[in-house]
Amino acid sequence: MGRRFTRQEILARLKRTTADGKPIIAAGSSAGINAKCAELGGADLIMVYSSGRARIRGFQTTLVENSNAVTLEMFEEIDAVVKDTPIIAGIEAIEPPRDRDLSDLVKRFIDTGFSGIINFPTYGFFNDESWRSSREAEGTGFSREVDMIRAARTMDVFTMAYVFFPEDARAMAEAGVDCMVPHAGGTSGGLVGFDSIAVPLEEAAAGVQEIIEVTRSVDPDIICIAHGGPIEGPEATRYLYEHSDAAGFVGASSIERIPVERAVMGIVEEFKSIPLKRRG
Repeated sequence: MGRRFTRQEILARLKRTTADGKPIIAAGSSAGINAKCAELGGADLIMVYSSGRARIRGFQTTLVENSNAVTLEMFEEIDAVVKDTPIIAGIEAIEPPRDRDLSDLVKRFIDTGFSGIINFPTYGFFNDESWRSSREAEGTGFSREVDMIRAARTMDVFTMAYVFFPEDARAMAEAGVDCMVPHAGGTSGGLVGFDSIAVPLEEAAAGVQEIIEVTRSVDPDIICIAHGGPIEGPEATRYLYEHSDAAGFVGASSIERIPVERAVMGIVEEFKSIPLKRRG
């Protein structure tokens, strides 16, 4: 059973990682076996997302109803096998009721045992101006995700933020986020990846760098790591680090889905390749 880490402890650990010349790796883990192996592999953060329920069932990353309740239910299983790694909760800021106090929402996750939060599910991937305006008018826009990060920062809780666009990164940076995560879209690769909508790796890395530069213009101390799109394996992160200032990577499908697909298919193929003894 693990322990809850303070914001200062997490920041110190992440800074030591980069000072040693190593990337920060945040591992999506929706089942105990994923979390246990991710920690043993050296993950710096264990990320718990409700959408992981779809991934470990063999489906594409899919949003679920009652996301926050699902994520809270997942904690006990993950915490039971994680010994010394911060566990971060994906919180849906706009989940009903709309008048929910965001500080109380964050407190609910921290009291459960999570050590930090990230805005997920996030609706920041929508860039249509009229759609965004209507959501803001309803009180369910991206600004509510920003407000959640601001509330958590006021509570001295470690915060991460998924952002798709530079101006959203500016807003999150001004809210005091600790770790910015430029999001390059649904992860490609594997059996059910978002290959049809994935942008080229070169374009994704350039987009990540643009968001990092905006973030640093507000606060150069914010840690910046990337996620998604064509950044789906170790070699893709090598390209990312060479062509951007990203200090690491958040892997969800890349860590809890794609490797499992490959490992299980591979071992079954190996078992099937062993011939039976011929009988006369």
